[in-house]
Amino acid sequence: MNFKLNIISNLCLIAIITIAGFSLFVKGDVSHLPLSTRSEPPVTEVCLGCICEAISGCNRTLTCNGDTCGLFRITWPYWADSGKPTLNGEPETSETAYPNCVNDPFCAARTIQNYMAKYGQDCNEDGEINCYDHAAIHKLGAYGCKGDFSGVYFKKLNECLQQVQAITG
Repeated sequence: MNFKLNIISNLCLIAIITIAGFSLFVKGDVSHLPLSTRSEPPVTEVCLGCICEAISGCNRTLTCNGDTCGLFRITWPYWADSGKPTLNGEPETSETAYPNCVNDPFCAARTIQNYMAKYGQDCNEDGEINCYDHAAIHKLGAYGCKGDFSGVYFKKLNECLQQVQAITG
């Protein structure tokens, strides 16, 4: 039961992030469409929530540890490839621009959206670009996303997506 409440809490946080930073509730995954024809971000709020849950348990207290930072465990190259988004107009060249952004849930979500807009692809070759592909890209990288879809991360991702499906129908 605690897992289910945690998922709901984290999805609410991600929905707030999505509303504040991008658009009102995204109704579907449109990442297969060319960038010029979409108005929604490529990653749904549910997918962001489940990536967060799978990668860190959506632990909002996480900061930088080794090469990764924040609740989405984003690396500097990932942030740089996403266009180096920053908080409050901080120059991207500032020493603190990367950790300030990726340790903030809103800026971290924007980093992921930018990264997926740039690198979104059908990693599992099922004919569509969806949350499984975004999660693989997030974990394995844009050029390694066709790798192994097993392990704890993908198990947690599947559990989260199944919980959301059970809750939302």
